[in-house]
Order: sequence, then C-alpha cells, then structure tokens
Amino acid sequence: MCIRRFLGLGMKMWPLRFRFLDPGPLVDQDLQLIQPESRFIDDVLAACRHPKTLSDAPEMARVTRQGLLQFLESAPMGLHRGELSRGKIPSYHFWMRLTGPDAPVKIAGGIGLRISNSNNVKFYIGHLGYNVYPPARGRHLAERACRLLFPLARKHGLKTLWITANPDNLASRRTCQRLGAIYVDTVAVPPTHELHARGESQKCRYRVEL
Repeated sequence: MCIRRFLGLGMKMWPLRFRFLDPGPLVDQDLQLIQPESRFIDDVLAACRHPKTLSDAPEMARVTRQGLLQFLESAPMGLHRGELSRGKIPSYHFWMRLTGPDAPVKIAGGIGLRISNSNNVKFYIGHLGYNVYPPARGRHLAERACRLLFPLARKHGLKTLWITANPDNLASRRTCQRLGAIYVDTVAVPPTHELHARGESQKCRYRVEL
C-alpha cells in the first residue's frame, strides 16, 4: 500500500493536531526512499547480517526480526504520530533501497524526518537522523537521502533543519559538510536524556537553511 492510499484511508488513526503529507516519489538515480513494510524485512536483515556489517558495525547486526516488526507496529508505513506524554515527535521514516545492478545490498540504511522545532530537536536529536549499513557506504547515500527529504520538510513549513552528530562520528559530520550545513557548536547531552543512556554524552550541532 502506498503512502497516498494509506493517508486517504487511515487519517482517523492520527491526532488532528498533526497531518502527514504525501512526499511523492523520492528517487535519486539508484537510490529510492521507500516506506517500511514487512515485505522488506528479509532485505533489511540481510544487510544487517552482511560480513562488513558484522565486522564494522556489530551494533547494527543486532537488529532482529521481532524488533523490526515492533517498529512497523509503532510506525505503520513509516509514519509515527508521536506520543506527547513520552516526548515523542511526529516523524517520517524511510528505508534506503538500492536499485542498481552493482548494489551490494538491497536495503542500504534508513532515514527519518522529525517535524518539530522543539529544543530537543534543535539541541540533541535533530530533524534528520540516518544510518547506512557498512557494505553500502562510500556512495554518499546519507547526503542524497537528506536532500530528497528537503522538499517534504519545506511542505511542513520548516525553514531551518538541525542535524546532530557525535563528535567522533566523522562520516556523519562529513555528510553535514557536503549538505552545506553550518557547524554551530557542541553541546553536552543531559544525564537524564535517553541519548546519554546510550553512551552519547555530546552532540555537534549543524544547521541547514532550506
């Protein structure tokens, strides 16, 4: 089921205070951003179990089928309506699909767009969050995926996007630079923040003007 049909059939599921929009086709040559669905789970797991993922990013290799099913349950078609009581923000989620004949994996990673200008977004989690599996790295997929989502962000009235990165995540910081993002500062993550519990104590903040 495409997002357009889902939006037409299921809007009563979502809070009236937020309306998801049809992003239209999200394609850049061999890269396609697709809505997460159960039929792609085997492709995601194949990327997670790839030898380069196992060796270079073992935390990504720990993804399970059950975890992916739980994600799909919480964000049908990649649309998460947010949970105000838990500080969860309305967001879109897409999987990066590679269609070229030389694709090392079918699903190369994922990207999310959060629709909010809260301090949590501006200082810690950012509007855009992405991951690329090791066998698909070196193709500037994160940068290309971000650019595909800029028009959707504009549709929601966002004129400035914030991207945050761990200080030692040089690949993510280079992505910000290629996007033309401006480095603003590095901030400490509060001990009470969920990111701190995952071992992320600092965030470099980058600003992109749309």
